[in-house]
This record gives sequence, structure tokens and C-alpha cells, in this order.
Amino acid sequence: MSEVKSLEPQAVWKNFHALTQVPRPSGHLEKVQKFLLDWAAEHGIEAFKDGGENIVMRKPATPGMEDRRTVVMQAHMDMVPQKTSESTHDFENDPIETYVDGEWVKAKGTTLGSDDGMGVASIMAVLEDQTLEHGPIEALITADEETCMYGVNHLAADTLTGDILLNLDNETMGEFVVGSAGGVNVTASMEYKPVEAEPADVAVRLKVAGLRGGHSGLEINENRANANKLMARMLYMAIRENEARLASWQGGNMRNAIPRESVAVVTLPADDVDELQGLVDYCGELFAAEFRGVEEHIEVTMERVDTPDALVPEEIQDNVLDAVIACHDGVLRNIPSMPQIVETSSNLAIVHVTPAKAEVLILARSSDEGMMDYETAMLECCFNMAGMKVEYSGRYGAWQPNFDSPIAAKMSDVYEKMFGEKALVQVVHAGLECSLIGEVYPGMDMVSFGPTLRSPHTPDERCHIPSVARFWEFLKELLRQIPVKQ
Repeated sequence: MSEVKSLEPQAVWKNFHALTQVPRPSGHLEKVQKFLLDWAAEHGIEAFKDGGENIVMRKPATPGMEDRRTVVMQAHMDMVPQKTSESTHDFENDPIETYVDGEWVKAKGTTLGSDDGMGVASIMAVLEDQTLEHGPIEALITADEETCMYGVNHLAADTLTGDILLNLDNETMGEFVVGSAGGVNVTASMEYKPVEAEPADVAVRLKVAGLRGGHSGLEINENRANANKLMARMLYMAIRENEARLASWQGGNMRNAIPRESVAVVTLPADDVDELQGLVDYCGELFAAEFRGVEEHIEVTMERVDTPDALVPEEIQDNVLDAVIACHDGVLRNIPSMPQIVETSSNLAIVHVTPAKAEVLILARSSDEGMMDYETAMLECCFNMAGMKVEYSGRYGAWQPNFDSPIAAKMSDVYEKMFGEKALVQVVHAGLECSLIGEVYPGMDMVSFGPTLRSPHTPDERCHIPSVARFWEFLKELLRQIPVKQ
């Protein structure tokens, strides 16, 4: 871990290392909030926690630059807690173990937290550096962006005074984002009375693992396998061909992460166990062939376990399984005028089935409100036919693209002069807090950018070291060139 602290620019990397030592999974932010407030007090920086659990900091302008427009630097403090099946990491208590692998910083068996720890670390570096030239700066470090965007959903209209927002939550250096998709949480559920398992039957644990997973916005278009979908297919065949009965099913753990693993326990007659093993082997070969070139490490396994006392009623089992199989997952449509960008998608993120209750959690995204309504109607109809109740939560609108953004034009000019190449100004399918901030501060000029990260929301998350150095130099120069107030 000392390797990371020693990387250049140390102004950013030492703060990122400090963040990795503070547990900060979504929903458990008390420790990182205290860390940020203590850090600000130690450096003599004005800071407070607002009513949305966000941390707000302020730094006055460099002498002589008081006439510049006030910039809000924004990032989120929480991270997605994902780990490999072998990892014993406790995200609520353990620090992230980082290491350097060539040009990349990675974590041992877990997500790295560079999404959005690099944004927070960069803000800290700017606020503590007394040699930088800049106008007035406000920092907004938001809470629980990854789960429900709680912080910006509770942002008051009188908290910020800036009229330029630099969102430091994009994953490709040289890319300036001026628009993003909206999203909504879709939850289908039903309760029922369990039934007893057949005393003579045996139980097995089926597992689909080894998938790449990924960010359900940025990587939903890469045709990666969804562990819940693969498990549903295998269960469908096991029930039809081997008289299997479902006792439990757990797949995925975050709405915004493509599920990497899915596990189910089924019972069946002892005479059918060998045949089921053949089906498991067949599915392993089938799935590997279907996803060759995309998923190279699919594991489909079966092991004997103790027979459970209760099962899902057969009719409920069949209905829930039918709905999961029929449920839309992946890209629904690309933006007609920008066919390289996904417009509408859904991620069949979490399946949780017990002998008494079934829940399916989905994150639907779209940059078009009409298509968002269509996508959610498709999902609701699918699960209604299975007798499940469908509820919505956390809906946020799309950040509509502003290709005429003055700050984006300034950034593009600075970037080209610094590096001799043009930046890419575009929209992304990921959800960014800019849409909600823009509702509270409708006149704010906003752009999202950052150093290069890959595979966020998975244990393969990594941060590109050379891009951090480039990003830091660009950020310093951009702050120096912020326009004067009109």
C-alpha cells in the first residue's frame, strides 16, 4: 500500500490512499464523513455536513482572483462494495488493500473505490494546496450516490453559491460529459406460505460464478453475462427434466452492478442427482460457448447440501422463474441520433428467493422519459403476470445534453492546447448526480470528467496511473483559467 502513497502526483495519491483506509460502502458513511470533517479541520478548511449527509467545504480565491466565477468541485464519498467469492473482506470495517500492477492501481479481491475516491482525493488535493491559482471554490462531496443518490436528493437550494459545476465522476481521461441517463429502481415482490420438502429427496447447491460483472450503465452494452439470467435458464431445465424443487435463490447484491454470481438450493429425487450433474456440466459448456470472447471464466457447479425443511410452493416457483426468464435485461435501445450511445436499458440486478418470499430488484435507465416509462411498463407487466407486486423508488431524470456548455468549450480549448489533441465531448448511459443538482440549481453550467478507470463496480476495478498525472495537471490549469464573473 505504501506503493500507492508514493505515486505521482503525490498530492492526489496520498489522499486516495488515506481514503482507502476508511471504510465507506454505500449506506455506511459515518466513518468517512468524520474523516473528511477531521481532515478539513486539520487543514483549516471551512467544512460542514448538510441535511443530506453531504460534506461541503469552501476555499477562498487566490489573492487577485476574487473576480473569477465560483467553481463547485463535486464527487461522491461512497463506494460500491463488491468482492470475489474467496475474499473475506469486511467493507464496513476493513481498509481496502491496494497494489500497483504495471500502469494500474488495483485492489486485492475487492472493488478499489476509485469510483469516486479519485474525485474526492482530487478535491482534497486542490483544497490543501496553497500554491495553486484559482477563484473561489466550493466542494460538494455527496452521500450514497451509488445506491439512491440520497445526498443530492436532499441538497438544499441555498447550500451552494457557485455557477460552474465540475463533476469528477467520469471514467475516461480526455472525455468531457455533458449529459447522462436517468434511472429508477424497480422492485417486484411477493409473499407466500412455504411447503414442506419431501423427506426422501436430497438437496444440492447450484452456483454460477466467475463472471465479469460490471457497471450497469457504462458496461451494459458489452454483452457480459448476467448470473441471474444464466441461473434462471439452468433452473428452468432442472425443474422440467429432473423434478427439481426450489428452496432458495440468491444472486447479485447491488442494483448498479451486473451480477457476477448466483446461487440456488434445490431438492430432487436421489435417483436424479447424476442426471442433474450432467445438466450442470452441459450448462457450463453451453454458457462458455455462448459468451466466448466476453466471459472466459464462467463456473457452473453443483454440490450436495443438507436438505432444507421448506420449499417455495410449486406454482409460485414456476411463476417467479418464468418472470425472471421473461424479464428484459440489457440494452433496449440506443439513442437514435447518437447510435453509439445506449439510450435505454435494464439490469436484472438482484434475485432473492426464500421459502416464504421472493424479491427481484432491477435498475432501469434511460435518457428519454418516454422510453423510461415504456421500459418500466414492460417490467411491471412481466412481474404482474407472475402475481408479484411492483414498486418504484429513487427515480431521477436524465441530465439533458448541453453541447453549447461554455465551461465544456473552455475545457476543450485548454485540453487541446495542453496535450495537442481534441477532447471528446459526449453523453453517457451512466447516471450522474448532475441531473439532480441541475434541478436544484437550474442555471449551473456542468461538466463531468476524470482520470481513466476500468471495470468499476467489480473486483477488477482499476485506476490508470499515467491518466491521474495528466488529469491533475489539466485540473490545475483549468482552475487557473476559470472565467471572470459576468
